[in-house]
Amino acid sequence: QVQLVESGGGSVQAGGSLRLSCVVSRYIWSSFCMSWFRQTAGKEREGVAYITSGGTTRYADSVKGRFTISQDNAKNTLYLQMNNLKSEDTAMYYCAVANGPVCSLLAGNFGYWGQGTQVTVSS
Repeated sequence: QVQLVESGGGSVQAGGSLRLSCVVSRYIWSSFCMSWFRQTAGKEREGVAYITSGGTTRYADSVKGRFTISQDNAKNTLYLQMNNLKSEDTAMYYCAVANGPVCSLLAGNFGYWGQGTQVTVSS
């Protein structure tokens, strides 16, 4: 069974930190690419960061230097460490796993999605 379960969202003041976790079922853990996306009401889902099975990472310009994506193979868990949070980071955050060999920050490359975890940053 394919499952992605996020946790770690919450409310925090600007400048604070949160760490999101996503437990991924073993069936798809070996995928080439895993990522974090976020979405606010009325807007398209935005790619935040991705990590390949080889450890290559890429970040959206808006989070570069503040967010770090990582993975723990022993725990089948994907992480997103978010530091120096800003009000514009407020969104529902989703983890996703690619369903093919292409890795990008485009939602269309990802076929497996979690249910989302809400992050709210107050200024």
